[in-house]
Amino acid sequence: MRLGQRLPTSIAKPQAVIFRQQKGMKLVYKVLTLNQISVKGLNRLPREEYEIASEFSSPDAILLRSHKLAPEDIPASVMAIGRAGAGVNNIPVAWCTERGIPVFNSPGANANAVKELVIAGLTLGSRGILQGINFVGGLGDMDNATLGPLLEKEKKRFKGNELYGKTLGVVGLGAIGSMVARAGLDLGMDVIGYDPALSVEAAWRLPSTVQRMENINTLFGRADYISLHLPVLDATRKLVNAELLNGCKPGTCLLNFAREEIVDVEGAVQALDAGKLRYYITDFPAQELIGRDDVILMPHIGASTEEAEENCAVMAADQLRDFLENGNIKNSVNFPALQMDRNGGNRIAVTNRNVPKVLGHILSILADANINVIDMINKSRDDVAYNVIDVEGEPSEELLEQIRGVEGVVNVRSIK
Repeated sequence: MRLGQRLPTSIAKPQAVIFRQQKGMKLVYKVLTLNQISVKGLNRLPREEYEIASEFSSPDAILLRSHKLAPEDIPASVMAIGRAGAGVNNIPVAWCTERGIPVFNSPGANANAVKELVIAGLTLGSRGILQGINFVGGLGDMDNATLGPLLEKEKKRFKGNELYGKTLGVVGLGAIGSMVARAGLDLGMDVIGYDPALSVEAAWRLPSTVQRMENINTLFGRADYISLHLPVLDATRKLVNAELLNGCKPGTCLLNFAREEIVDVEGAVQALDAGKLRYYITDFPAQELIGRDDVILMPHIGASTEEAEENCAVMAADQLRDFLENGNIKNSVNFPALQMDRNGGNRIAVTNRNVPKVLGHILSILADANINVIDMINKSRDDVAYNVIDVEGEPSEELLEQIRGVEGVVNVRSIK
């Protein structure tokens, strides 16, 4: 069944064959790395079967972190792209989709790192910690006899509030949001949450004591602290704006460790000036926010831990390997999730436009060639359909060319 509109028919079909090189008696995949990827992740790709380098003329796959990838940077040989991180705004996803290239990311691999920074942000937003540190840092010329009494006298300037008993609002209850919600409960906070697209898997992760809000306006009106954990979509760009923030309780603390584009900076400044926000704590500095006493800025360090980088690299490498060797897809942002165990024989992976009759034509070609199908699975996502077919015997190049010739087929791959 069609789930979306057709991909442009003007796109030329890639000549999809396995681009692998002989290394002794083994077939070897070539993986191009465009950032420094954790060794722990790279070690998931056995060197007997994979060549890994920062320069390749015809790589089979690309593994990257934050490198900005343009369409002209992607050779025709590339079959998949893995992002060792959650966001994929540095990858031309729509272009890849048109050419049948799945793009994988690593959702949740950095969740604990971000959660811990959110906890730090909550604490910084409730106590005069930074102000006290800065005050003490300016007393370097004072003798100890004077220092002690002065600190005792001035400490009241940095008095704050405890988090216990306050209400934490979590917007977005995925891998990170659910962990933040649980951390809030552990701190003794009342936790409310909002997520219009809460998946069944995410719902299972969420503690039952988190109260779900029916709309975001209600959450913003009830919470003392609000933590954002949303992806960047058309619906979420500048979602947090002056109008929404105007509904906050005076003195609310807003934390954004998700994406810069979610918060309208001008709206945040207006809310700070009006006293609706007591603090804005964010991992995404902007010139309008620098130098304000009511803003705490961090240099995009939410996922900057050794453990998070390792976790992201391992997940991305595992997903690329499973796709290259088995055709399976997990955590792709543009292809349907699809997993099928190997049942013997040879595997054919076909990407096609999500239109009627394509799969039927493919199966007819196999039947006419007396190729027996052992097992198969077909999934679709928006404009893309993806098929994994296990067959008896090795399909000839002539047979694969016939399948490539079917109208609507984007690419074909034979996997031994």
